[in-house]
Amino acid sequence: MRYILASASPRREELLKKTGISFEIIPSSIEEKITKTVPSDIVMELAAQKAHAVFRAFRPSRTDSRTSGKSSEGLTVIGADTIVVYRGEILGKPADRSEAYDMLSMLSDRTHQVYTGVSLITEYHGETTVNTFYEKTDVTFYPVHKDDLRVYVESGDPLDKAGAYGIQGDFAIHVKEIKGDYNNVVGLPLGRLYQELQQIMHN
Repeated sequence: MRYILASASPRREELLKKTGISFEIIPSSIEEKITKTVPSDIVMELAAQKAHAVFRAFRPSRTDSRTSGKSSEGLTVIGADTIVVYRGEILGKPADRSEAYDMLSMLSDRTHQVYTGVSLITEYHGETTVNTFYEKTDVTFYPVHKDDLRVYVESGDPLDKAGAYGIQGDFAIHVKEIKGDYNNVVGLPLGRLYQELQQIMHN
């Protein structure tokens, strides 16, 4: 089976390596379109869009057993998307340091949710299957002093992260409690993903 991760995220790459599978990275370049309103539906929709875009782009270059008579190599494309949600509002990547500071001030001493959607598109022996799922993790922060917020924001770390923080980085000192999969907050629900990949491997 050949695996492709449809993401440029170094955090997802690092997590996927823990499964032990060999994979390529071909990021999706599509313009994402949100038509859903429920957070779990949104991340599954976006993950599926990314996976389908890479699958469609990659598939024509592969050997087709139905036309060449040769056995086709199995292919699985992995798409993923993560969002941070607080009281129904989706918190994306902050536009600048000021917005990052405001986001983190809002999340201080409160609980928010992190949703990651994963879409697996597999083609094997001429059959194509799609498996899309999501995981949700509740994250609670301690009260964060404004000086600590300023130091973290000035580091630049929040600017490329949904919700303006990375749980695996320096902001980890402000995490009070996690309910759910820690890796889901980083960018991939690794345990669930591995179980799903195992099913693909053994089918």
